[in-house]
This record gives sequence, structure tokens and C-alpha cells, in this order.
Amino acid sequence: MTALSVFLLAVSVASVLAESNVYFREQFEDGDAWTSRWVESKHKSDYGKFVLSAGKFHGDAEKDMGVQTSQDARFYSMSSRFDDFSNQGQPLVIQFTVKHEQSIDCGGGYIKLFPSGLSQEELHGDSVYNIMFGPDICGPGTKKVHVIFNYKGKNHLINKDIRCKDDEFTHLYTLIVNPDNTYEVKIDNKKVESGSLEDDWDVLPPKKVKDPEAKKPEDWDEKETVPDPEDKKPEEWDKPENIPDPDAKKPEDWDDEMDGEWEPPMVTNPDYKGEWKPREIDNPAYKGKWVHPEIDNPEYTADPEIYKYDSIGVMGLDLWQVKSGTIFDNFLITNDPNLAEEIGNDTWGQTKDPEKKMKDSQEDEERKKREEDDQGRKEEPKEEGKRK
Repeated sequence: MTALSVFLLAVSVASVLAESNVYFREQFEDGDAWTSRWVESKHKSDYGKFVLSAGKFHGDAEKDMGVQTSQDARFYSMSSRFDDFSNQGQPLVIQFTVKHEQSIDCGGGYIKLFPSGLSQEELHGDSVYNIMFGPDICGPGTKKVHVIFNYKGKNHLINKDIRCKDDEFTHLYTLIVNPDNTYEVKIDNKKVESGSLEDDWDVLPPKKVKDPEAKKPEDWDEKETVPDPEDKKPEEWDKPENIPDPDAKKPEDWDDEMDGEWEPPMVTNPDYKGEWKPREIDNPAYKGKWVHPEIDNPEYTADPEIYKYDSIGVMGLDLWQVKSGTIFDNFLITNDPNLAEEIGNDTWGQTKDPEKKMKDSQEDEERKKREEDDQGRKEEPKEEGKRK
């Protein structure tokens, strides 16, 4: 193979790797047609129903259409299938919007990404997934972004605490998993966390372990200070803690024969100094805190493909909500982080401000209505008085 051929091959490979692919996108902009693309699970008979809605307030009545949970205290389970792919050798970007307009008290707002072998009608909470990502809220104690990876059949939670948004507005959640085993989490197109898959998840055994053969030497002294052997207790140190009250007087009506010998009550001795202890000095034998030596863990094997999933083919919503009303929208799976950011700006970015404006307007109208009702109630007694 000539040098030119090698160069052309390298350019060809690079262009393939750099190609942007959108594997899944759902914006619910075609009315009820979404029901033909999403399959409700039949694993249970009492799953909650998703309905198409832009919510009570929105930035654009059509663009903000999404699927909304509609029944309180229910499990929800449905999914949408797309062409199977692997993220080997390329970034994996998962993105969607969540709107908890009901002021959610306890419930999930996350998605699950499944291998293509999933039976959609049998989807349930224990169905094996590749990745679980998104917000989860339950009371004041749980307001986190889940990032859970399935690695070799076991689900691994992130070791970091990523706080989610807990207001009533729409927010954009993005997870980027890179082929160098790094990741990034973004909320509203701003990075909130990043790092290494190996460092931030316990997917692999530790690289180092304590040497089982190492023992702390018996003469190892970890005491920083010791009593000064030259220090002596002062002769006048020892005084009783309590002494008879020198100001106490025997009552005049005290009868020694009847009452026994009178003794004054005890009081705290102002000269009492407590237990004497010699002063501390630096320990000349101090060696510092003993650190257990570590050795290479024989069970550790590096894995450059922690990030990789051989089969990705189903996007699912499998969650529980106490108070319904959450709207999911703008689902995207791609291999291009820049494209995801652009799409986020073109969707959520375009409607977030009008959404807030509409919400503020509604609250102003509600406030005015309350003030008018309050004023009306105050005037009613005056009218009654006039009629009398």
C-alpha cells in the first residue's frame, strides 16, 4: 500500500467517524400519530396513561407538545423503537426535555435506553436497560439527576450528586458518553458535571488494594505527644474537690441528741485543681500515622470500552409518579454533541422565555382575581348593613 493510499484511507475513516447521525428524534408535532410510534407496556393492567399536551402554560402551543403523565399515584411504562446501533468508537448523546408543571412532590422524570431485544409490551421496572438518565425528585431529600450504566449485567449508580431542577418550567437534560470513557452531563445546555466513567462509577475493581502481607511494626509509635517525664506535680496541688461550707452555722434549734452530730454542708473547693497530669511534649519516637502499603490489585483489568453498548434500539419511559403532570418532549439520540446543543437551542432555547412569560401572566391574572374576590367579600357586609 502506497503512502497516498494510506493517507486516503485515513481520511476516509476520519470522515466516517466524524459523520453526524441522528438515531432517534421525537417532538410530538404530528398530533395523535405518536401513538403509532410508542408502545404501551401490558406487563401490568393499571399503568398510568400518557396524553398529548403542551401544558397549562407554554412557549409555543405546537412546538411544546409532549407526552404528559395524567393519573396520580401510578407507574408509567411505554417505549419507542428505532434502528439498532452500537456506540462503539463514537460519542453517544442522549437528550430530552422535562417539565414538572404540577410542582412534583415525588416521581421520576428520567428515560431508559434499552437494547433492541427488549419486548416492548413486557417492559417493566426490572427490564434490563443500558442507561438510565434524568431527574428524580422525592420530597426535599431527593432532587438528583440519575446517571446509571449497566455494565456486564449490573446497574452502577454515579458516585457524584448531581442536583436536578425542581421548578415548574421546562428544562433540557443532556448526557454525553465519549469513546475515551469520559462523560458530560448538561442541564439547559450548560455543563453541570463531567469526568471519567472508571473514576465516577464503581464498574471496575480498584487498581490498588492493601497488601495482605504488610503488618504495622509492633514498635511503630503513632502518638504525636507524650507526657513530659521531667514534669512533677506541685506539692500543693492535691486539694479536696469539696469542703465544708465555712459560712454555714449550726441552727439554734439543732439538738445533737435528737438530730445527731451537726455537720456543715459541703461546697465546691475554690482551690481544687482537678486531677494533675504532666504536660505534653513532642514524642521523640513519633513516626507518623502508619499507612498500609498497597499493591496492584490482581483482580483489576483495565477496560477501554466501558462506554460501549453493542445494541441500542429502544427509548423508554418507565417510572412512578405520585402527582402526575410531567411533560416529556424533544427526545434525541445522536453521536454529535454539537448537533445536540444546536437542536437544544432551536427547541427548548426558543420556547423557554415565552413559556415563563405566559406563566407570569397567568399568575398575575390569578393574583388580580384573588384581590377582586377579597374586595368583594369585604364589601358584602356593608351592603347588608344598608339594606337593614
